[in-house]
Amino acid sequence: MGLLNNIFGNKETDATKEEKTSFLNFIPLTSSEELQNIKELSATTTVLIFKHSTRCGISNMVIKQFEKLFKEEHKQLKVYYLDLLNYRNVSDEIAEMFQVMHQSPQLLVIKNGVSVYNASHSDINSVNLTTFI
Repeated sequence: MGLLNNIFGNKETDATKEEKTSFLNFIPLTSSEELQNIKELSATTTVLIFKHSTRCGISNMVIKQFEKLFKEEHKQLKVYYLDLLNYRNVSDEIAEMFQVMHQSPQLLVIKNGVSVYNASHSDINSVNLTTFI
């Protein structure tokens, strides 16, 4: 529709456009060395790990909905993003370190060095983020 809007004009005016502010800032997770840092960080703050497959339609749908869950009150949550296609070995290490079987998409909540919550597929979007602040 973007191309058609450029050609024929968009009926939506600037005044009616809703400003979308994202309170989710993904931190790329690209190495197994970062897992130890996550474990240590989780002693003082809640850390989330979102495992995402960029070629999976379900994963793409879930990540878009997950991003919408974040409100201003959640912006202090540390959320690591793992691209499974490029870093599958890191996912395997996550499964071993936190004793959570690999799935995709998957969300893990890490506190005090252990996974206190995990969800996969559409269950990710049922999580109440406020309980982990």
